[in-house]
Amino acid sequence: MCANLGFAALAPVEETGSVSDRRGETHGSPRTLAGATVLQIVPALREEPAARSALIVARALLQSGARALIAGAAGPLVAELNGFGGEWVPLVNATANPFKLRSGARQLEQLIASERVDIVHAQSIGAAWIANMAAAQIAVWLVATLPDVSAASGLRGYWASALARADWVITPSNFAAAPMIARYKIPRERLTIVPRSIDIDAFDASAIVPERVAALRKSWRISTNERIVLVPGRVAPWNGQLTLPEVARALLNGGVRGFVFVLAGEHQSHGKYARFVAREAQAKGVGALFRLAGHCRDMPAAFAAADTVVLPAIEPPLLGRTVAQAQAIGRPVVTSDVGVLPEHVAAPPELPEDVRTGWVAKAGDASAFAGALSAALSLDDVAYRAMAARARQFAHYMFSPESVATATRAIYTALLAREP
Repeated sequence: MCANLGFAALAPVEETGSVSDRRGETHGSPRTLAGATVLQIVPALREEPAARSALIVARALLQSGARALIAGAAGPLVAELNGFGGEWVPLVNATANPFKLRSGARQLEQLIASERVDIVHAQSIGAAWIANMAAAQIAVWLVATLPDVSAASGLRGYWASALARADWVITPSNFAAAPMIARYKIPRERLTIVPRSIDIDAFDASAIVPERVAALRKSWRISTNERIVLVPGRVAPWNGQLTLPEVARALLNGGVRGFVFVLAGEHQSHGKYARFVAREAQAKGVGALFRLAGHCRDMPAAFAAADTVVLPAIEPPLLGRTVAQAQAIGRPVVTSDVGVLPEHVAAPPELPEDVRTGWVAKAGDASAFAGALSAALSLDDVAYRAMAARARQFAHYMFSPESVATATRAIYTALLAREP
């Protein structure tokens, strides 16, 4: 699903080091998912990216005839997992305590043997350590998912190395993978990009009634003939909203009219910064074109109300899902070139012009953002509708739960199919 991002998707795993010792032949592993047992390990069954991804994959495994187990601390998602036929196993793994890790590894080793587990998928660093210790004692295939931030951004190399020792490594982005590849020399043949999923159904323009959009426009004091440039996310220094007054001035100087910037995000935590943004807008004569809307409880409707979505971040965000959500609604996006953000947009030079779903501008460069926004706001109806359709299609292809499950399931299948 992600070959266009620069990684070899689902290529054969290279036989190196400890990988060759994990054959799974001790109990006659199945060659397909039908009849296989897959155990995913997450920190806890709470509503967070790793656990939600694990549930999506578990459901797909059951549809393939496999058995789906998820280990981790208890949480509200246990009931959902059990409800569709998955199985939960209590397992402490969100820890750096070596004694708890060793205890968890012994528990995991027993679980692999008793439940005839074929594949263990570690969705955290603690889980990867436990899985590696267990795999040293009993044959099993290991898959590890890298965290949404790079190891260089705060994870100590010693701990992060457990992720690199898996038979197959899943990464949510090139950005997350790059430091791990550089540090641990992970062969690209052993690595696949699988982005985090979004709720495609919630971010579906056809499911959003006009009254929801009208209510937001009214609360934002936006007239019917004004176009909304939506800027989602907390108003904070790292999100780069301070660039926008200069962008608005450049647009006006270039003859672009009839737009309003709506900053839809909490702005109390960094109130001084938010006031500075407002003062800059006033100083540049564009104060009337800005709305500090505060936290929005209905982001699908906010995206549907927007004509264009802008993310001017100057530091890498943790997930970057907002770009995916905006495109799922069918809105063109203009985003900065930091972190994972450019990977979530179809734009030249990485992709051809005829598949463009947005623009990528240099972080903090008001002129670059003004140029991209001018292009977005200048689209005629036909070009805009075509881009909206491409954005929606791109979001489905990249970020839908079905795509994520399909890609992950293919990795499992490729491991099971390897010669013992």
